[in-house]
Amino acid sequence: MSNIVDPLVGQIASRIRTERERRRWTLAQLADASGVSQAMISRIERGESSPTAVVLGKLSAAFQLSVSSLLALAEGAHDETDGLGEVRRQAEAAEWHDPATDYRRRQITSPHFPAEIAEIRLPGGARVPYPAAAFAFVRQVVWVLDGRLTFHDGDTVHELDAGDTIELGEPSDRVFANTTDTACRYAVVLTRGTQP
Repeated sequence: MSNIVDPLVGQIASRIRTERERRRWTLAQLADASGVSQAMISRIERGESSPTAVVLGKLSAAFQLSVSSLLALAEGAHDETDGLGEVRRQAEAAEWHDPATDYRRRQITSPHFPAEIAEIRLPGGARVPYPAAAFAFVRQVVWVLDGRLTFHDGDTVHELDAGDTIELGEPSDRVFANTTDTACRYAVVLTRGTQP
């Protein structure tokens, strides 16, 4: 039974399969590299299951891509143009949501733009962890637009309010958490470094 509710989920499935095949990895090799079960990867690649943000973090880390990069590549997988000079209407923008937490992520820039910008809506009580490897090859800034974000950078915890920013350093395990009852909206801005 498929739980795909939007075209972006199918594009993510295709991109994950493409990244795995580009490396000539078997499902077992990707499972070993990511810590995600072969069965789950297979269901995701076949479009039978929508990955959670945590699973996307583990898969992107195995590919040595940021989650943002993986999603931008997925969104642009069927895009023939570079997106420059074109208006992207909010109503037409693809928005991915985590079926486990209702975390919502919208890519603002196309994969061809030199910086990636994403808008994230994190519901009250939601917590999304990412492994350090998901932050390899990027420089990143988190900018809280509305609400409050509790951001764990390794062992350090930052309480960020609307208007606050944090520029991330060396990769470490990170957690984006909303410990309030109201939604938090933040932007992630990253530049790509050397990619595999």
